[in-house]
Amino acid sequence: MNFDLAQIPDIPALHALVESAYRGESAKQGWTHEADLLDGQRTDAKALRAIITDKRQVIFLAKKGPAIAGCVQLSNIGNGLAYLGLLTVDPALQAAGLGKELLLQSEQYVREHWQAEAIEMTVIRQRADLIAYYERRGYVLTGEHRPFPHGDARFGLPKSSKLEFAVLRKPI
Repeated sequence: MNFDLAQIPDIPALHALVESAYRGESAKQGWTHEADLLDGQRTDAKALRAIITDKRQVIFLAKKGPAIAGCVQLSNIGNGLAYLGLLTVDPALQAAGLGKELLLQSEQYVREHWQAEAIEMTVIRQRADLIAYYERRGYVLTGEHRPFPHGDARFGLPKSSKLEFAVLRKPI
């Protein structure tokens, strides 16, 4: 597996990977999907372009040959804090350690490039299995909850009005 930062030409393949892992029937091949909680898109090409061109953010790619097998978004929040989101692994490759490797690469990157001392993420509170996955990797629930952007179709169409985010943090 090779790791590299996403560039503008990667957007079509990156977008296809994210959608296949989070939504629809293809996502159900893996265990990390949100297809039971949300319909609609997970992101779009415009949002991915905004991340890639923002100097305070990056998207790491894990490539297997020329194909994108996984990705993760990192944002420099400042004051020693980084944000991790959009952790994605091709559904056919899940449960083989790539997600764990992307987390490790992310933690190293934010320490070295942004001097981050902690990394934070939000996970849909109803995703107990995913929260447990992150807890096994040293992330801790902070007790803070953030609202899900109901009504903003850019993040998907919730199947429940009770969705909200749990905040997890890890000192690095």
